[in-house]
Amino acid sequence: MGNRTETGVVIVGTGFSGLGMAIQLRKEGREDFVLLEKAEEVGGTWRDNTYPGCACDIQSHMYSFSFEQNPDWSRSFSPQPEIFDYMRRVARKYDLYRFARFGQEMTGARWDAEENRWYVSTARGDEFVARYLVSGVGALHLPQIPELPGIERFAGRSFHSAEWDHDYDLRGKKVAVVGTGASAIQFVPQIAEDVAQLTVFQRTPPWIMPKPDHAMPDWAKRLFARVPLTQRVYRDLLYWMLELRAIGFNGNPRVMKLAQKIAKRHIDNNIADPALRAKLTPDYVMGCKRVLISNDYYPALNRDNVEVVTDGIAEVTEHGIVDTAGASREFDAIIYGTGFHVTDAFDDLDIIGLGGRNLGKQWAEEGMQSYLGVTVTGFPNLFFLLGPNTGLGHNSVVFMIEQQIRYVAEAIRYVESSGADAIDVRPRAQQRFNNEVQRKLTEGIWTQGGCKSWYLDAQGVNRTIWPGFTWRYWLRTRKLDPSDYQLLRSVSEERPTVPATA
Repeated sequence: MGNRTETGVVIVGTGFSGLGMAIQLRKEGREDFVLLEKAEEVGGTWRDNTYPGCACDIQSHMYSFSFEQNPDWSRSFSPQPEIFDYMRRVARKYDLYRFARFGQEMTGARWDAEENRWYVSTARGDEFVARYLVSGVGALHLPQIPELPGIERFAGRSFHSAEWDHDYDLRGKKVAVVGTGASAIQFVPQIAEDVAQLTVFQRTPPWIMPKPDHAMPDWAKRLFARVPLTQRVYRDLLYWMLELRAIGFNGNPRVMKLAQKIAKRHIDNNIADPALRAKLTPDYVMGCKRVLISNDYYPALNRDNVEVVTDGIAEVTEHGIVDTAGASREFDAIIYGTGFHVTDAFDDLDIIGLGGRNLGKQWAEEGMQSYLGVTVTGFPNLFFLLGPNTGLGHNSVVFMIEQQIRYVAEAIRYVESSGADAIDVRPRAQQRFNNEVQRKLTEGIWTQGGCKSWYLDAQGVNRTIWPGFTWRYWLRTRKLDPSDYQLLRSVSEERPTVPATA
C-alpha cells in the first residue's frame, strides 16, 4: 500500500503548462498544491526531446512566459538545451521544486461525489487527494511507434526521436529514418554527414518554409536586459506578425497559396534533381498539415549517401526494411520520427467523473470535447491546459497556456468565494462551444486542404487546433461566465446544489 497525500490542487506535468499553473497559484498566495511529474526533472517535452538539432519553431522571445522574459536567448529560434535551462531556471526562481513529486506518473483519477474530491493514483501505488485536478500533460509526450509488420524482429538498434539513444554511435552505420515530420527535418541534417547511408522513408512530404533564424546580437541582449520594455515591444511585434498567419489558415486558401509559392521556390532553390524534387513537393494545400521551417533539410537530402523512399513500408525484417515495391534494404539502426499520440492520448487513462463516466472511453467514442479546452462536463474541478482545440498552427502555445492558467485560477476563486465545493460546466455551454469551433474548422485549411494529419482524430474530426486568432481566445477566457457553470456542494453537508445564474 502506497502513501496518501492530501492537498488542495494536484497539477500533473512540469512542462510550460504545469509550471505556469504552479506559478499562478503561488502568485495568489496558495501553497496547497503538488506537481506530479513522471520523470526526475521538470521540463516536459523540452526535457524529453534531446535529439540532435532539436529546437523551437516559434521565436523564443515569444515561446516563453510573458511574465518571465529572457534577454539572453542566443538565437531567435533557440535550441532545446537553452529552453530546458530556461524552464529549470524559472522553476528555481519560483521555488517550485519543493512542490514537485518526481517519479510519480498519474495512472488514473476518481471523483468522489460525496466528498467532492479527486483521488489521484500513481504508478508507484501512491494516492493524492485534492479538491482540484489540473492536467498539464500536453499533447507531445507519448511517442507513437507505427504498427509495422515484423517490427519486433529487427535485430539492430531502434528508437523514437523523443527517446534518442545517445549511447549508440551512428557514425559509419546504415540508418533508416521513418517519418518526415517536425523532428525528422531537424535531426536528419545533423546525422547525414556521420552515417554511411541514410534512407528516409517518407509517406507524405511536408511543406517547408525557409527558417528566419539568426544569432541574437550582443547589443540586443544588452538592451533587453537593461531596458526590459524594449524586449516587451519586440515580443509584441513578434506576436502580431505570427498572428497574421491565422488569416491563411482560416478559410483563406489564396493567402496560403502565396506562401506555397515561397515554399515551392525553397524546394527549387535547393533540390536540382527533378525526380527528388517531385518526391518532396506536396500535393495538398499548405497548412493542411503542420508547416515546417528549415534551411538545412533539403541540402541534406542532396547528399550522395542519402536516399528518399516514397514507397510504403511492407515489413521490417531482422536486418532491415522491405518496401511496398519489393525492394529490401539492410540497416544497422532505425530511427522513428513518427510523432506522438495526440487525439488518442487519453484513451488509456482512467479518469472517472460523475456517475462513473470514464473520460478516456467517452472521448474515444464521441471525440475529444471540452469547454474552451479547459473544462469537461461531468468532471467537476478538473481542468485541462492545452486541452482539445486549443493547439496552434500559427503562434506560440505558451500564449494560450497563460490565458488558461489565469482562467483556471479564476474558476477556483469563484468556487471558494461562493462557498461551494466544486464547479462543473453545463452541457449546453460545452455543446455550444464545440459546435462553434467545428463550424469554423470545416471552413479552415485543415479540413479543406486535401490531406490527413495528426490534427484529426480517427473519425477525421479536428480535435486539436484553435480555429482563428489567439486574441479571440484571450477575449473568450479573460473572464469566467458564471452562467456557463453550475456549482456543487458536498452531499454530506446536506445542502442543495447551488445553481449558477441562468
